[in-house]
Amino acid sequence: MSKEEKRRLGNQVLEMFDHAYSNYMFKLSSLFFLQDHAYPADELMPLTCRGRVRGQEPSRGDVDDALGKFSLTLIDTLDTLVVLNKTKEFEEAVKKVIKDVNLDNDIVVSVFETNIRVLGGLLGGHSVAIMLKDKGEYMQWYNGELLHMAKELGYKLLPAFNTTSGLPYPRVSCVNLKFGVRHPEARTGTETDTCTACAGTLILEFAALSRFTGTSIFETITVFLSVLLWFPLMSVLLLQEYARKALDFIWEKRQRSSNLVGVTINIHTGDWVRKDSGVGAGIDSYYEYLLKAYVLLGDDSFLERFNTVLKGDIRPAIETHEMLYQVIKKHNFLPEAFTTDFRVHWAQHPLRPEFAESTYFLYKATGDPYYLEVGKTLIENLNKYARVPCGFAAMKDVRTGSHEDRLEQCISSKRAFVVFLRRMDSFFLAEMFKYLYLLFADKEDMIFDIEDYIFTTEAHLLPLWLSTTNQTISKKNTVSNNSDFRKF
Repeated sequence: MSKEEKRRLGNQVLEMFDHAYSNYMFKLSSLFFLQDHAYPADELMPLTCRGRVRGQEPSRGDVDDALGKFSLTLIDTLDTLVVLNKTKEFEEAVKKVIKDVNLDNDIVVSVFETNIRVLGGLLGGHSVAIMLKDKGEYMQWYNGELLHMAKELGYKLLPAFNTTSGLPYPRVSCVNLKFGVRHPEARTGTETDTCTACAGTLILEFAALSRFTGTSIFETITVFLSVLLWFPLMSVLLLQEYARKALDFIWEKRQRSSNLVGVTINIHTGDWVRKDSGVGAGIDSYYEYLLKAYVLLGDDSFLERFNTVLKGDIRPAIETHEMLYQVIKKHNFLPEAFTTDFRVHWAQHPLRPEFAESTYFLYKATGDPYYLEVGKTLIENLNKYARVPCGFAAMKDVRTGSHEDRLEQCISSKRAFVVFLRRMDSFFLAEMFKYLYLLFADKEDMIFDIEDYIFTTEAHLLPLWLSTTNQTISKKNTVSNNSDFRKF
């Protein structure tokens, strides 16, 4: 692919992002609807051009536990703005977050989603804010406000760990941002169970918060999940002593002959509820964070555990990616589940970014321009099938033709399936456009070196100078307060 074609595709990604972001932030208009903006709502509903406010729309069950009335999409998008060289827009967005976002809402939220999207978004925003401030042109007024918000949120999440095992409460019983942990709400009957990824995808955000602030309890709590039993009254120093033994309570519960872990575990007994294993939904980011925790924290035990299960050469990754690409070429998007002969099993596609992420990292690993062509296909399909006047809309069924047909159905129907279509999740802006832009960007297109950062599972950027493996870089831009554990 020529340099000119790469530049054209990169500019196309920027235009697509602008279409999604501006329709969330600013005036929305279409043939059917007119409204000021979706912000400060958590999400944009792209088919009705309105903001999604939890409690004002029909409930979508567990999906809504990601919404906390804290302008989720804006926070999740902060560091994407800087990756896409939109520094002025980033500066304005940070000011809006500081001025408008309230983290003290009387609402129950998912610990997992709040951690990766909101805490991660605030930390990623802080990371690039201090980088821009160091460069001397933008963010000169910034004084760690996003980090202070992240610390406030971190304290609000800590009560979730007050369980017999130390595994955090799951996404349903969760944590109320204003009042802390409440008694499990009998909504699904599974409030005492959590997925492996939900319990095992906390260490990067909490450790980064600990190192940015000098408050060790956040790192201590997440790493302490590696011991068999947690006693909440232990001193912080004793917690740290146990914490360094391993990443996760879950690892101690693995199947010893295979070293595999299950999908769902009881947070009180530590018994597996679902013993099937894999690297898909419910487990995936647990393994991801084993490797990334080694990179950020420098503990060899994390790498050893990752290698025990997943170490291999790049060939299986290339083959799996190609198989998934063949599914995309057949259905335009990846359905949520499909059979071995590529027939659709679960037809929805909520604009998930993982395939774009894999495409970017395989291109980085191999340098093969084939992956640029794959990225081009993703851009074309998003614009052709998912783009609507007010953003990009998730797909109810990847088999059902043009998006315009589904838009007409949405306008003329009140049936429940319409609710699924009216979504543009925050991760679409946080991850999809970030990975697609990076795929086509050359080094000179970036205002900073992306190699200086590690990606969280939500693609938020944490600086590698936080790592204990790099002692030569000073730990600057931190706020120290080692004594403030009162809220826990």
